[in-house]
Amino acid sequence: MNKEMTKIFKALSDENRLKIIELLLKGELCGCMLIDKLNIQQPTLSYHLRILTEAGLTTSFREGNMIKYHVDIEVIDRVMKFLDSYHHVDPTCHI
Repeated sequence: MNKEMTKIFKALSDENRLKIIELLLKGELCGCMLIDKLNIQQPTLSYHLRILTEAGLTTSFREGNMIKYHVDIEVIDRVMKFLDSYHHVDPTCHI
């Protein structure tokens, strides 16, 4: 699980990728809508979407001429559970 989380957190370590996730959490979007909302070029968007997809955070499907992207909520749930497991760690504990 740690390898999966490492890949996910690396994917989330970029401002544009965080914005993409934030936008996609509101609903699926095509690449052209993401470009308009992020004010980035298509090659840059493709690069960020590839990293998010390789980390398992996003998936896509073709609808007519468009490719629509959405967040894999199951992966987000695993991230939240992972983070929640540290919620109860005693911050004063010294090893």
